[in-house]
Amino acid sequence: MSTTSPIMPAAKPLIPLPAGTTMRGLLWQAALAAAVIFLGWSIYNNMLTNMAARGLQFGYGFLNRSAGFPIGEGLLNYTPSDTYARALTQGFLNTLRVAVVGIVLATILGVLLGLARLSANPLLRSLTGGYIEIIRNTPLVLQLVFWHSIILQLPSVRQALNPLPGFFLSQRGVKMPALLAEPALYSCLLALLTAAILWVGLARRERARQIETGERKSTLIPGFALLIGLPVLAGFVFGAPTVEFPELTGFNFEGGLSLSPEFFALLIGLVVYTSAFIAEIVRSGIQSVHKGQWEAARALGLAPGRIMRLVILPQALRVIIPPMTSQFLNLTKNSSLAVVIGYPDLVSVANTSINQTGQAVEVISLFMAIYLAISLVTSLLMNMYNRAVALKER
Repeated sequence: MSTTSPIMPAAKPLIPLPAGTTMRGLLWQAALAAAVIFLGWSIYNNMLTNMAARGLQFGYGFLNRSAGFPIGEGLLNYTPSDTYARALTQGFLNTLRVAVVGIVLATILGVLLGLARLSANPLLRSLTGGYIEIIRNTPLVLQLVFWHSIILQLPSVRQALNPLPGFFLSQRGVKMPALLAEPALYSCLLALLTAAILWVGLARRERARQIETGERKSTLIPGFALLIGLPVLAGFVFGAPTVEFPELTGFNFEGGLSLSPEFFALLIGLVVYTSAFIAEIVRSGIQSVHKGQWEAARALGLAPGRIMRLVILPQALRVIIPPMTSQFLNLTKNSSLAVVIGYPDLVSVANTSINQTGQAVEVISLFMAIYLAISLVTSLLMNMYNRAVALKER
């Protein structure tokens, strides 16, 4: 009579592994992590050795020292006796200013060009297509130098061009009327923000009403009435904001808002270049919507403008927003080419700081972190907008 020994169950590991993970996989991951840590330590140790050989010490204490160099323009009151930290902040604000204004203007121009690219008029369609192809296939640096040289060829201050009342174009840039920072201006801006919030709330209510009943009233006229009426009402109550116009006194203008030739050239170059790419994104997004949507909307008797706004664009945004986010990020990073035409952006100020202090690693790490933060914030805002306009299936 034979006896068989019972089959013993396999021993379970003391630490449960995630599903699909083997001990060999864990060992490979641990080895890779150790290699990365060793590589990072080697780079850091080599950096400290090289800095010590040059009499430098790693750290950010230099930010509290006096910078000693001027910055031509900026939003802060900066003097050469200020610290490197303030100088880099000035450069950061200059970069942020051109990026924000450039994104807004490039979006507006790009959408208009994208719609013109789909126009039924063959002349307009051909001209727009030629413009887009030329701009997209020309280096941005070359375009910046071109625009800067054009601005420097403008008349002198005394013979400045005056295309609009209060606007002057000369070799020293652009002069335009400016609103003085005072309580009346702040009250009007608060009224404008309140009107925008009310318009958004009104549009949301009408959208919910359309989902429930199938009927929707236009919010265009009430919205514009709010945007115009509330600031005007605030002006009557708290006083109208003061507008300061530039005036020619001697060899220069006084008063008003000034845009330097470098800032103006950089802004034009970035807007023109980025708008060409945005135009193609808008065109492809609109063409991605099936033509049956157009036919169905026309069968319902909708006007072309309402078809585009209510039917086509809400569906096209799913295709438009992700690549447009990339173009916004590209515009921000392309602003670093401002050093070519002398605009004091973050990279330009950082280069001067490196030349004077020798703290290259610290300065480069700072502006890399700043560009990363700008890109992450831009992506976050665009992702929030993408979720807000996404079509939700019922």
